[in-house]
Amino acid sequence: MSFRIKKIKLKSTSLLLMIAVAITTIIASCKEPIKATENAGMTTANSTLEITKKRNISQEFKDYWYAGKAEISSYKLEQARYGEMRDGTAALIFVTEDFLPEIQVKADRQNEANIPVLKVNMTKNFNTGIYPYSVMTSTFYPVFEEKHAIKVSQSMQEWCGHQYAQINNRGQYEVKSHSYFEGEADQNFTLAKDVLENELWTQLRIDPKALPTGNFNAIPDFSFTRMKHIPLKAYQAKGTLTATSYTLEYPEIARTLVINFSEAFPYTIESWEDTYVDGYGANGKALTTKAIRIKTIKSAYWSKNSNADAGLRTELGLE
Repeated sequence: MSFRIKKIKLKSTSLLLMIAVAITTIIASCKEPIKATENAGMTTANSTLEITKKRNISQEFKDYWYAGKAEISSYKLEQARYGEMRDGTAALIFVTEDFLPEIQVKADRQNEANIPVLKVNMTKNFNTGIYPYSVMTSTFYPVFEEKHAIKVSQSMQEWCGHQYAQINNRGQYEVKSHSYFEGEADQNFTLAKDVLENELWTQLRIDPKALPTGNFNAIPDFSFTRMKHIPLKAYQAKGTLTATSYTLEYPEIARTLVINFSEAFPYTIESWEDTYVDGYGANGKALTTKAIRIKTIKSAYWSKNSNADAGLRTELGLE
């Protein structure tokens, strides 16, 4: 009798152990998706969909870009719009800053988790007859890691209305797009992590030899897709690199972009040409948007906000 009792107790103990193991396994498996979700929102080396490799940064680069000033270059712009060429100005403002990896905005204070980025703000201003266009695109590109831009945002204002688009680099590219025009309206969607045309301008300033060459898929400049009213997505592309120029061809959309830069560091962007069919119907023709550098200065521009500083715009040829 006592033997049977012991045997029953032993079986009960084993059953309890099995239940305990099962519960532990279930709890562990429930936690795993939460972990994956948290990591999917980060643009760090832990990303499961983008392999990160450290980039070798020279002391020359650090001395130039981490001196507490931005680099501002102004350009004489000839912009194709509605089948005609328009005179205007453009600017490229490059500056390094710390970026928050999760919410993907500029960090207010230093922290080891911050991502150092090279930011470029590209602006274009031109008139179409009576009304003006104002375009600004911001790209945030990691300095010390070989990976895609963390974020790209673009806004366009003109008298018909305004448009805004943003890509956040997380598990996939997360896209938000808003437009005054009915066919574009409010959109939220994802894209695969193909080359971003907008990131090439910052990648060039770090290391032109790292620019993508050969055939690949690329997502065109945001302002181009908005002006042409074509889907914001990846298209077939081909990249060609020489010592002083980079050419990006899109056979699908009959467009060719050429960026010309200085051969030696800091690889200043001297000019660019963007050729495509512009205009609608009978007015559609192949035209080339051109920008030629006027002047480059280094400045902590964020502190140059008094009336006395307005002369710097004249110096840059922006007035």
